[in-house]
Formats: sequence, C-alpha cells, structure tokens
Amino acid sequence: MNDKIKILVIDDDDTGRDVLSMLLRSVGYEVTSAANGESALALIDRVQYHVIVSDLILPDSSGLDILRNVRKVAPATEVIVVTGHASAQTAVRAMKEGAFDYITKPIDFDELKIVVSNALEKQNILSENRYLRRQLQGRFEFNNIIGVSPAMNLVFERMNRIVKTDSAVLVSGESGTGKELVAKALHYNGTRREQPFIAVNCSAIPETLLESELFGHVRGAFTGAIKDKPGKFEAANHGTIFLDEIGTLPLHLQGKLLRVLQEHEVERVGSNKTIKLQVRVISATNSDLENMVKRGEFREDLYYRLNVIPLHLPPLRERQQDIIHLVAFFLEKQCRLMGRAPRSISKQALEALEQYAWPGNVRELENLIERMIALTDAAVITIDDVPAKIIGERPVGEALTVTLAKAGVDLVATISRVERELISQALLSSGGVKARAAALLGINRTTLVEKIKRLKMEE
Repeated sequence: MNDKIKILVIDDDDTGRDVLSMLLRSVGYEVTSAANGESALALIDRVQYHVIVSDLILPDSSGLDILRNVRKVAPATEVIVVTGHASAQTAVRAMKEGAFDYITKPIDFDELKIVVSNALEKQNILSENRYLRRQLQGRFEFNNIIGVSPAMNLVFERMNRIVKTDSAVLVSGESGTGKELVAKALHYNGTRREQPFIAVNCSAIPETLLESELFGHVRGAFTGAIKDKPGKFEAANHGTIFLDEIGTLPLHLQGKLLRVLQEHEVERVGSNKTIKLQVRVISATNSDLENMVKRGEFREDLYYRLNVIPLHLPPLRERQQDIIHLVAFFLEKQCRLMGRAPRSISKQALEALEQYAWPGNVRELENLIERMIALTDAAVITIDDVPAKIIGERPVGEALTVTLAKAGVDLVATISRVERELISQALLSSGGVKARAAALLGINRTTLVEKIKRLKMEE
C-alpha cells in the first residue's frame, strides 16, 4: 500500500531535504521534494499528496503559508510542520491553523515515521467515515421510507420543506411509527450529512446519569468521575442530536436543556466553563406534550423551543394502503438478512394483515414478518403462518351475527347493541379518530358523534 502513498518534503536545506526524502523512500513512500514555497505550491496544485512535511522557515514563505494553502486546495492532505524553534507558541499556532502535528529539529526519524503513520491512519478513518456516511445517506433517503398513502405523502411533503433547514423539529407519533428513521433521513439528506448524528433515548438512561450523558462532566464532579467526559451534545457538535422520548426528561433537566438550546452552549457537570455548540435538535415523543404542559409536567418554554416545526407520523392503521408495500419490503429485507431464498405471501394472508389494527405499528409488522420467515420453510407464506390473534380480529362490518329467538327480540335494544358494538370496533380500529371511524362505518363524522351521544358512549 505504501507505494501509492505520496509525500511532499519542503525544506530549503539541500542536505536535510535529501536525507529526509531518502529515509522516507526507504520505508516505501513515493516522495517528492521542493526547496521553497513557490515550487511547493506549484506541485500541490498538480498533485494530490497524502502527507506534506514542511519546514516552518522557508526563503520565500513559511510553513504556515503552505499549511493555509493546503487547507484550501487539498483539505484531505495532512501537514506536519518542522522547525528548529521549539516554542510552545509556534506549536499552538501551527495546530490552530490545522497542522496534523509538530516536530522539532534535529528530526528523530523514528518519531517522524510514527507521526506520518498516524496521519495516514487518520486519513483512513476519515475516508471510512465518509464511505459509511454515503451508505447511511442512501439508506435513509426519503424513498427508503415506505409509504404511498395520503397520510405519508403529507409527511414526505413536510420533510422536503424542512430537510435543508437547521430549525428544531418535534416528531410525534405512536411507538413503532418510525420516528428515529425520519430523524436520520432528515440528517443524512440535509446540510449536516457529513457531521455526526447522535441518538439519545431519554427514557433508557437512569435519571441519575442522564445529565452527565447529555452534557458531560469533569473529573471529580461526582463519585466515579475519574476523568473528564464530553456529553452527547458535544459529540453531536456541527451535526444533529436526536432526543427520543423527550417527554420523559425530568423537569430539573428541562431547564438546563432550554439554556443549551437558547445560548448554543453547554456546561459540563461540575464545571462553570461554557463550550460553544452548533447542533441541530430533532426530538421525538409518543406523549401529548401539550397536555403535559397544561398539567405542569413539561416546561412550556421548552415545548415551544423544541416544537418549531412539528412533524406527526400517522399510525399504521391510518395508512392501510401502505401495508402491502411494507410487507414486500420487509420480506425482501429479512430474506436477505437471513440468507433465505425470496418469499412471497398469499392473498388470504395479506388480507389478514391489512385488516389487523397494528397497535405496535410498523415495528410490529416488521417483527412479525421476521418471525414468519424464520419459522417457515415454504416459498409462500400462507394464512396458516399468520398468528391466531391477527386472524381472530374480526373486520368491521362482519362483527355480529343476530338470530331471531322463538320468543322474539327487542328490536330497538338489539339495534342499539349492534350499533354500540360496531362503533366500539370502528373507534378501536381507528385509534379513536372519529373521522376515520365514521369512514369505516360508511357514515359522516357528525352522524357518528350524534350516535355516540345517543348511546352514551362519550367515555
């Protein structure tokens, strides 16, 4: 691999330049040399070098001038500055300008080999990270979020409008609707795609550790804090932080989070030093934060700060048209992951899945497909492979069978009972959304509301 690695040595000392070039070639690097800044800049314009080793003092310029130019025209190239003046001030200046490292004369070649190796390792890591980010960007493109229903088209339309902004987004929806998937799609298709995406599940971290996890701590801040530790916000600097289950954040931390969002800075636990941040915040909840605000369980000022752009994800029962597409996607995905031959699903089995209410939403559907593929050897998944609880859920409209008794019936009471049963099922299937329940029953919403009142079903 070393024969492909190009290194430029810049030094006005002919002997030192030749010796250094010879030593680097002996390791296997492809080495070019330059005696001054002008010839070095001409080479840099024509050739993409992996590493540049430059003397700080040159006859027509300085190593810092070389460094500044490289940062503009070849930002992936690492620059190692060499000087005979071992002053801390010079070292700090070189590092601030973006030098990878700083070594002093006389050069210890073993030390230089290690520094060059470290610079190349950093390049490899950055290259791998860029590749992974490209892969993630493809994975979280909007067209990888499955949905053709009107409800999902509204979600896609809003995502397209906000993807290039830095505004705070509050993603709401029931558990399993894909809130983190949407957050990643917004990040990896936005302007911060090359920067970190850090996800934090606020409900999964013990309250005693949550402040430190979010904001970091300094050594000695509490028992067990044996060294400084940056928090999730620092890790997400210049990128995106995703705060899942934000409704579970304790009140005493809500105030500190509000300050971070307002001031764009964070203080580690146990420190009074502020650290400036540029982070996009996407939060998510399956709770009704507006009602939590009314009950005093969530700060109103924080709610408005997080809810700059609301994005609601519909439950699966409100996007029935998407089930056939989701099933096809998960069948292909799970067969690929398990190394199984492609599977299909029978019409009867698919209809059973389409009639189910899916309280666990898309996550429940994916888990079911994974289970059926794991437990089924046949090429076609049939109704026999579908769990009984899904088959047993009666579709609305086929709920009751009424038989006339010999003694007759109370027709009014029976009709009321049938209405009550069908309305209950429709409301359950629609998640309490009256417009959707009315559509399932073939009546308008006003009629449904009147029937609910007449049958005293408000509760």
